[in-house]
Amino acid sequence: MDGIKEIINHIVAFRDERNWEQFHNAKDLAVALSIEASELNELFLWKSPAETGNIEREFVADELADVLMYALLLADRFKFDVKEIILDKIKKNALKYPVEKSKNLALKYTQL
Repeated sequence: MDGIKEIINHIVAFRDERNWEQFHNAKDLAVALSIEASELNELFLWKSPAETGNIEREFVADELADVLMYALLLADRFKFDVKEIILDKIKKNALKYPVEKSKNLALKYTQL
């Protein structure tokens, strides 16, 4: 079994054991994803790039896991193949950000 699908199956089993699917409509999953991403951002708030190396790895791992779990639940809700949508997006980004125009630049594709 594909590793991503196995992870999704574990998340769904955890959710279903608690009968939480009733709360996991697409809108609420997207909102929860945003909230968890904000909690991840909060760990870095007001810290210089040098200070971010002092953030407790466990806190980053926990918040990142929450973000990933909600993202995977949302993908599952829409029946997306996670590997496929990521690879498709990389292809789209490669067209928007060709190496010869974007290498070493932190610009949006419309500015290249």
